Amino acid sequence: MTESDQFHSYVPAEGHGLKHDPFNAIVGPRPIGWISTLSPDGAPNLAPYSFFNAFNYTPPIIGFSSTGWKDTVANIEKTGEFVWNLVTRTLAERMNITSAVVPPDVSEFALGHIRSTPSDIVRPTRVADSPVQFECRLTQMVQLKDADGRALETWMTFGEVVKAHIRADLVASGVYDTVAARPVLRAGGPADYYEIRTDSLFQMRRPQGDELTKLLDGHHVTD
Repeated sequence: MTESDQFHSYVPAEGHGLKHDPFNAIVGPRPIGWISTLSPDGAPNLAPYSFFNAFNYTPPIIGFSSTGWKDTVANIEKTGEFVWNLVTRTLAERMNITSAVVPPDVSEFALGHIRSTPSDIVRPTRVADSPVQFECRLTQMVQLKDADGRALETWMTFGEVVKAHIRADLVASGVYDTVAARPVLRAGGPADYYEIRTDSLFQMRRPQGDELTKLLDGHHVTD
């Protein structure tokens, strides 16, 4: 059997040859960047981004990528502030409503019947029913480029978490309970999502101490 029989291989610039681009499904599931912002004149905005993650521990920095110069990015560039809100299973349908393309003067909070609550440090409001919210200040905004150095219509926005809000029951033991929050993740396809459940949990510790010594000894023997 040749490699061409074992793999579906393609050059992205030439097309993937499938019914749906597999890239998003392969790099997934991913946490959702549900970002609330405020325009300079005070108009609220709330939108989800599927390219989102954490990038630094201390200080905590999160980031999301926007394909196209959308209201969220424009607001952050002008105000330097945003809030990330955790999407849970009970909020999934309302989050999806906020993904609709609407005029800038339409509030996604009102459109999705989403309750808001004031932030403590930044001006944009938080999603009141989200069990975790991060108030953030802009650290960097980068326009992405391709391998040939051509600018893309995609912007990466990074922000430092200046205040975190976690529903008390999720940290009652002193350790954040990821499963209890019922987070929703973006998967592949045009409409696929996943919810984190207890039955999918397993644990692995980073090798160290005697375990690491045995691994290194075995490595030297096989060499």
